[in-house]
Amino acid sequence: MFQADLLKGKRILVTGGGTGLGRSMAERYLQLGAKVVICGRREDVLAKTAEELAKSTGGEIETAGCDVRVPDAVEAMMENIFAKRPLDILVNNAAGQILAQTHKMSSRAIDAVLNIVLHGSAYCTVAAGRRWIDAGLRDRVVLSILTVSSLTGAPFTVPSAMAKAGVLAMTKCLAVEWGPKGIRTVAIVPGPFPTEGAWSRLMPAARGGNEELVKTIPLRRVGQHTELANLAAFLVSDGAAFINGDAIVIDGGKMLQSGGGGAGTQAMLDWSDEQWEAIRPKR
Repeated sequence: MFQADLLKGKRILVTGGGTGLGRSMAERYLQLGAKVVICGRREDVLAKTAEELAKSTGGEIETAGCDVRVPDAVEAMMENIFAKRPLDILVNNAAGQILAQTHKMSSRAIDAVLNIVLHGSAYCTVAAGRRWIDAGLRDRVVLSILTVSSLTGAPFTVPSAMAKAGVLAMTKCLAVEWGPKGIRTVAIVPGPFPTEGAWSRLMPAARGGNEELVKTIPLRRVGQHTELANLAAFLVSDGAAFINGDAIVIDGGKMLQSGGGGAGTQAMLDWSDEQWEAIRPKR
């Protein structure tokens, strides 16, 4: 689909890059010639992913243990990264999600999502942007991964929808503020893309699983990671240099057919307490 050296010479940081969509994007960037840094809280997961991706792609990948919820940790990570060589691209991918009745959520649960998604994305974006601007570096990109709920709203995932909507606002604001400085801000709005971690929490059997979900998608299937990774590669490439401030939806038409939550989520409006209890994480 792309020339093999599409991202040659680019240095990219992917937050939450050890698993899921972050890992898939990091892999595609390596395949296209970029040098990649993946960050996350679990350094053992990062090390395993880096080893596997270096072996499968032959690319250059580094790891950075960092909790993006902690501003000092983000600053230290950026300082270490830029001391070696400035970034060209930041991908805000680290996320947290909880499926729950909002009126029963604790402040701690709400903060857990907001701190990772909203604050973490802001901390990373400002830390990278400040360094680019102070050094007069241009042709830089911030790509943020959103959710359909950030555009439409969705029940039972309120903190995530709030946080991602905030990241979308950041994307649009900075497109104007930082555009003259040669920094583009763009976003991707993925529909259903199965990941090992989020899928077990957000698509439990009690919600109908994949069988019911695909009925809410006009293409009658879920997304493949390679499809999102290719879009992520295009948006940060020089070929997309005139796209700024936009959020590109990739969801098979799901948002058009059924809105942000889909039929599966709408049915949950009538769930009993027993059905909710059945999917509550056991600790």
